[in-house]
Amino acid sequence: MLLRSRLRPHSLALAVGLALTGGVVLPTLAAEAASQQRQYDIAPGPLGEVLARFAAQAGIPLAFEAQALNQQQSGGLKGSFAPEQGLEHLLQGSGYRLVRKNSGYGVEAAPDDSGALEMDATTVSGAVQRGELPPAYAGGQVARGAQLGMLGNQDIQDVPFSFASYTAKTIQDTQAQTVGDVLLNDASVRQGNGYGNFSQIFVIRGLPLSTDDVSLNGLYGVTPRQIIGTESLERVELFKGPNAFINGVTPSGSGIGGAVNLQTKRAEDTPTRSVTLGYGSDNQIGEHLDLGQRFGEDNRFGARVNLAQREGETGVDDENQRYKLATVNLDYRGERLRLMTDFGYQKQRINQGRPVVYVGTGVTSIPHAPDADDNYAQSWSYSQLEDTFGMFRAEYDLNDNWTAYLSGGAKHTRENGSYSALTLSDNNGAAGGGMMDATHDEDNKSAMAGLNGHFATGPVSHQMNLSVAGIWAEQRSAYTMITKRYPTDIYNPVQTPKPAPTLTGGDYSDPGIVGKTLNKSLAAADTLGFLDDRVLLTVGVRRQSIGTDGWNYVGKRTASYDESITTPVYGLVVKPTEYLSLYANRIEGLAAGPTAPSSASNFGEVFAPNRSKQVEVGAKLDFGSYGGNLAFYRIEQPFSTTDPDSKLFSVDGEQENRGVELNVFGEPVDGLRLLAGGTWIDTELKNTAGGKTDGNRAVGVPTFQYNLGADWDVPGLQGAALNGRVLRTGGQYLDAANDLSIPAWTRFDLGARYAFKVDERDVTLRANLENVANKSYWASTIGGYLTQGDPRTLKLSMTVDF
Repeated sequence: MLLRSRLRPHSLALAVGLALTGGVVLPTLAAEAASQQRQYDIAPGPLGEVLARFAAQAGIPLAFEAQALNQQQSGGLKGSFAPEQGLEHLLQGSGYRLVRKNSGYGVEAAPDDSGALEMDATTVSGAVQRGELPPAYAGGQVARGAQLGMLGNQDIQDVPFSFASYTAKTIQDTQAQTVGDVLLNDASVRQGNGYGNFSQIFVIRGLPLSTDDVSLNGLYGVTPRQIIGTESLERVELFKGPNAFINGVTPSGSGIGGAVNLQTKRAEDTPTRSVTLGYGSDNQIGEHLDLGQRFGEDNRFGARVNLAQREGETGVDDENQRYKLATVNLDYRGERLRLMTDFGYQKQRINQGRPVVYVGTGVTSIPHAPDADDNYAQSWSYSQLEDTFGMFRAEYDLNDNWTAYLSGGAKHTRENGSYSALTLSDNNGAAGGGMMDATHDEDNKSAMAGLNGHFATGPVSHQMNLSVAGIWAEQRSAYTMITKRYPTDIYNPVQTPKPAPTLTGGDYSDPGIVGKTLNKSLAAADTLGFLDDRVLLTVGVRRQSIGTDGWNYVGKRTASYDESITTPVYGLVVKPTEYLSLYANRIEGLAAGPTAPSSASNFGEVFAPNRSKQVEVGAKLDFGSYGGNLAFYRIEQPFSTTDPDSKLFSVDGEQENRGVELNVFGEPVDGLRLLAGGTWIDTELKNTAGGKTDGNRAVGVPTFQYNLGADWDVPGLQGAALNGRVLRTGGQYLDAANDLSIPAWTRFDLGARYAFKVDERDVTLRANLENVANKSYWASTIGGYLTQGDPRTLKLSMTVDF
């Protein structure tokens, strides 16, 4: 976008229907095409790209300024139209109009008596329309931008950071049931299970992110715990690298390697009426109802409802899951005021879920993974998760340049279960089984407010962002467990009656408070644009206060932490051409610092927040319908050690991850969509206790990861598409001494879909087969324990729009 934007003849783009040689359509053919009415189904996207696709299908010449029009998003087109009628429909409300030319049609700025087209105000490059999500690349799988915390919605080419945003189309076409399923499309991310439970842990750039630290519409603390369903999500946004400045410190302190933000569905101008029926192996039946409608003058009021349930046996032997979700999303979009609310309820129960596997001291070599569908859980084990959550967001345009916003939310979690994790006792699969009944309640409140605006000082543009945020959390827990393990085996598990507990912690029927969190922050940033915004410099600072208190299970305070720290950010974007952005950043991550334990000579000493640092440089390519990026980064994460001689506890250790990432996405050829990438990570431990593991690789960090994914429209069979994906992950160490490791693994996924009409209703059939070869493998060692990969899983579904 330009300062004082005007149409420029030299930036004219010519979209000529069906003409790939010289941009010429014979006048007689164009005249014939202009008189024909035909059916169109054009996906949403940047307005210029949507117009080009329409002109190509209609077979008419159309001239327009691509760069200007692509700054606006189009809802696409579905139905029967004559070409001129379709063009006028696409341009409605855009500020542009259709004009006839001797050679066909053109698009020009509509007259505006207010002089709005002769803007004196500065507009920052790549800014997304207020209240709108960034549009998607051609093919609809990946968006051109994302919500970057206090910076708001940003175009991928205009910020000095790496990120990816996966759309609802990707979720639907891959039949992704959880956020973890969606993130498998990114080569920078791999997944493990939580410590003793079934929570999803995302490993981004070699460092873990827990689901407790995933944000919803930019707000921490309101997403469901452990496993997050996808039916109500419009976008899954992945930020790569430390992000304490962008989002503030996470509630539990994870997310140093990256962050995930979820965008919920909103009612669209075209009503949504769809029902999906699904089947998953071995015997899971699911239903999903999605209803959306806008009301009132100019469609100002909107409502979107998603109801889903799924129940039955999974691909793991004897494992059964039950899942329910209900969400209501309401919004209002006025001339200056925009209001959004989200209310949701999610409940999941997993019976006899396959647990993680710990490794005892007698193990000198990791045994191979059991068969992919084997289950070594006890029949009495289960986990039940129940979340009720809600949030609101208000945005008000103070004038054409400044917007104020306020958001807040709350969540209540109720979790309980009986867990039967195993600990290997030898190299041949023998193990000891555990039993732990645990209950956990959690209440969170979160709020954020800010001010975004743009202005100019001479030839320099500014995009200013101010933000204040806070989260209040309280946790209550209790448990009962056994102290002596029963014998079992991962290859030939022994079913044991549930043993009586021998150790308790807290009142299981009325769990007491075990932790409180109060995090607050204040931040400011400015993005300065030079040379017509071809050079963008981002500078900012966040003042973060971290407060945590802990109690043991008999109500005695065991920890009290209240420290503050300031984190800066520096970022630079240089655009030598309209297709290429070069960038660099220095950004930090934060987590609460430790307190010296009772075994240390400096027992009780409280340390400042752990500050992780990243330096990154890279390049981003954007060719309109497809793009790619290349990144080189180094992350330094501190950790605590105790000197074996002096017993002095300190935060002198460091894990350094150095990596290279390459990603390609979009539709480089009409009908072929790509989601592919690779990452290589060199990790090293420094200043370890007594220097014993200096120079070793960190636990749970693969040496490499790559994805090869493609989605292809079948020629000659309209509505049919095939897709495939290869996931390849390098070996990982299980211990800091690098004595125990798991090998590299490869997984193949295949899929197909077919869209057609029945009585003017859109019907889509989908089939996906994950882990086609039923490969048995250890997927992750993150946390110092083993998570086994999922078995071959078939997913079938039928979606009907009515």
